[in-house]
Amino acid sequence: MPPQAQGRSVTSDTPGTRAEGPRPADGSRSGPGERVGPAPGPASGPGGPGADRSREEALTGRQRLWKGVWPPRLTRAQLIVALLLFGLGLGLAIQVRSTNENSVLRGARQEDLVRILDELDSRTQRLQDEKRRLENQRTELENSSDQAEEARKQTLQKEQQLGVLAGTVAAQGPGITITIDDSRGSVESDMLLDTVQELRAAGAEAIQIGTVRVVAGTYFSDSGGAIRIDGRKVTRPYVVKVIGKPEDLEPALNIPGGVVQSLEKEQATVSVQREKKIVVDALRSAKRPDYARSSSR
Repeated sequence: MPPQAQGRSVTSDTPGTRAEGPRPADGSRSGPGERVGPAPGPASGPGGPGADRSREEALTGRQRLWKGVWPPRLTRAQLIVALLLFGLGLGLAIQVRSTNENSVLRGARQEDLVRILDELDSRTQRLQDEKRRLENQRTELENSSDQAEEARKQTLQKEQQLGVLAGTVAAQGPGITITIDDSRGSVESDMLLDTVQELRAAGAEAIQIGTVRVVAGTYFSDSGGAIRIDGRKVTRPYVVKVIGKPEDLEPALNIPGGVVQSLEKEQATVSVQREKKIVVDALRSAKRPDYARSSSR
């Protein structure tokens, strides 16, 4: 062989002759039509998608469910809807609570509700009348030619009014008479006190129970199965004389859950009668206060 042929590969175009090319670096040998491709990718490696699928298959059903709902993925629209539903629920809860607190009025008849509204209107009217009366007195004092005489006249009128309220003078006028027949002795002093408070709220100007004049300082007590008012025993049936506007006094006693219903629950019989003239003649002695003095100068 000539020296030029050493170290060279022999190529030939002769049919049947195969050309030998350089071998791959890893020593493998490819045959005809074979291609040497890149090494396998990371698909089957420990951190590839195949490993993730294996871990998901290893989770239990409960774990997959928890993974699906937490952490929550809320959109802006869902958050707004949640806030609206929360506000609606809060409003309904407040309304239900308010309805439960007014359950007595909720079950009242229409006639009873009308009476309650009329009573409130009457109280407002009385306050307005008192305001106008005081304003008229001030105007008379300012415009009177003899202010001293006008002041004396108004002072006498005020003295009579205060005497009626204090129980030091007798009084008469329209009103109602309440008769409480307690044959079982189940009526207690606090029930009579509630009756007095309801009458005062309805505009009663003078009250007498039995032979006792009821004033601002009157107290009620139970003693030996009997009721005492200002330490004086009152006997059954209890007769209450009240001076005031009958159209306001009677409905105030008959409102749902009011005085009449409370007394009837104790098996007592209550009758209310309107009268054009009620005489309250039980008197109280005026006591000079020991410590209080007028602050006017």
